[in-house]
Amino acid sequence: MRLDIEEILQALGEKIIGKQHQLKLALTCLLSNGHLLIEDLPGMGKTTLSHALSQVFGLQYSRIQFTSDLLPSDMLGVNIFHTGEADTDKQFTFRHGPIFSQVVLADELNRASPKTQSALLEAMEERQVSIDGTTHSLPSPFFVIATQNPSSQSGTYPLPESQLDRFFMRISLGYPEWDAEKAMLKQSNASTALSQILDEGSLTALQKSVDDVHASDALINYILMLVNESRSNSAYPNPLSPRASRALLQGAKAWAFISNKAFATPDDVQAVFTAITAHRLTSSSQHQGTGFDNSTYARESAGETLSKKLLESIDPLAA
Repeated sequence: MRLDIEEILQALGEKIIGKQHQLKLALTCLLSNGHLLIEDLPGMGKTTLSHALSQVFGLQYSRIQFTSDLLPSDMLGVNIFHTGEADTDKQFTFRHGPIFSQVVLADELNRASPKTQSALLEAMEERQVSIDGTTHSLPSPFFVIATQNPSSQSGTYPLPESQLDRFFMRISLGYPEWDAEKAMLKQSNASTALSQILDEGSLTALQKSVDDVHASDALINYILMLVNESRSNSAYPNPLSPRASRALLQGAKAWAFISNKAFATPDDVQAVFTAITAHRLTSSSQHQGTGFDNSTYARESAGETLSKKLLESIDPLAA
């Protein structure tokens, strides 16, 4: 399996050049059976990354373009009444919406109304949707990759904290380095689809292997010290939830697995900490007030600043 992981990262790196750390984080999220939020300026490769992830695993892929007039039924599906000559032919049948896919790209999620945004909550958490009192199970594996534009741009609605907390991880790709962008411009096969490397059964096996990665009591204590510091210190207005602590443990185990280790260490927690916690530590009002520095793309969000401050406040040796 180790050779497969390296092959996957290499294939993804041919599509998203110069962003190995972000690609490893995205793969960590998938192997952790979580959902990924990508916040970036338009044209940074968010859609390309989501499509590439589905291709290398041979997963069914669908894309939902979120707009201000998108309705929940446009995403989830709708019951349609069929008429016929006989009474037995008159019945409702459910037409599945694009959410019924293994990899779902929720493109520009924060352009949709809060009502439509909230329709994703049950799907992301319960892996099912309820339509007219009937529950419909979603495919397995089920992986949501949502993209959102910076909240400083027009036509966006801030995601509420309850929905942000459903996302296992948030990443940003950012502008590529000079050499990486030059290599991208010289590509002659930029639109070529990636070859399938593994199938959905292999992905399920990888996710189970992540569960088998050992986490010591000392590592768990380290995670608990971090999350409890966010709850007891007034410097963190939006403390980390138990869902966040579970994500930190699972993310550290997945990062260790990708790094070919049989056990997770504090270094693995630190590698995924900002991506897992930054979007959880800030409120929607704080997030809405931030913007991107288009000249350097070097701006650090308020959540990232708080996340790094929290990480620096706890010595892993104290656990």
